[in-house]
Amino acid sequence: MPITKGFQALVDEAMEEIKTYTVEDVKARLADPAMQIVDIRDPRELEREGTLPGALLAPRGMLEFWVDPASPYFKPVFADESREFILFCGAGWRSALATKTLQDMGMRNVAHIDGGYAEWKKQGAPTETLEARKAKKA
Repeated sequence: MPITKGFQALVDEAMEEIKTYTVEDVKARLADPAMQIVDIRDPRELEREGTLPGALLAPRGMLEFWVDPASPYFKPVFADESREFILFCGAGWRSALATKTLQDMGMRNVAHIDGGYAEWKKQGAPTETLEARKAKKA
């Protein structure tokens, strides 16, 4: 069966409907307690590349389940309507689609980072390894 709408069309459509921040926008708000950065990348990516300091790690495959209060996997952090949840992935494609999906679920306090983790690193924004993160919590 041929694909009738490719990934790029889906991403482009999502981008028309979601709020997108630049790396600079998000860097300027890193100390803002009303902002929660959400890393939706795969655990293998996190192990290999690290993440953003303070990012909530929420794998893309579980995101809808973690957000929905009716799900047995619900994470109460996502019920905090006073926070803006800013998603990112590797290049900004998955986070655009995920942001659109969360909006479709009814969330209005959600956005994503244009260019994802690749752009974040390219601009020299702060990162941390998972080992450093675990050491902080110990």
